[in-house]
Amino acid sequence: MGIRDLFKSRDALFLQMLVDQSAKTLEAIEELQRYLDSADRSLARRVKEIETEADELRRAVNRELNRTFITPFDPEDIYALSRTIDEVIDYTATTAEEMEILGIRADDYLKQMITLELEGAREVHLAIVRLKDHPNAAGDHALRARSLENRVEQLYRLAVADTLSSAQNVADVVKALKYREVYRHVSNAADRFAEAADVVNHIVVKVT
Repeated sequence: MGIRDLFKSRDALFLQMLVDQSAKTLEAIEELQRYLDSADRSLARRVKEIETEADELRRAVNRELNRTFITPFDPEDIYALSRTIDEVIDYTATTAEEMEILGIRADDYLKQMITLELEGAREVHLAIVRLKDHPNAAGDHALRARSLENRVEQLYRLAVADTLSSAQNVADVVKALKYREVYRHVSNAADRFAEAADVVNHIVVKVT
């Protein structure tokens, strides 16, 4: 293998690791969505297991960054993209955990927010897949992810306002506060996939 081939193989490795990491995030959100529909605790545990698997992918990216001089994009961008993807799955796992701890079932607002989170994470995944060979298409996916984050935030505010305003007694208020806590985790996840989309756009600007 020549030196150019070696550099190409390292480029492919970084890109594949980011693709794998974002795919793992999709898997976790899909499991969370199944949990919302069924309240099967084994699915909530599976979300946590996927998060643990994703943590190892994140560590692998960091290890490669620490020992590689030449990367397909700026190391800071690779690090930031990996970090934000990891934080999406962290908040996804926290959503499932909090639902179990607080003893609440998914309402329509939560189901809608998770559906949008899944769409946004899928757009980020597609952006990463297309980043090297089709950067303009990657930018389009990133923009769609950004718009989905805005929709999650709008729904979050509506959900919190509706849930609190409909409370009639102390028990209702306590229940509303529990739901607000879970809504907040989903909102935070949306913030992170939007941040990942911004990193993708930053890379696209540099390479085009």
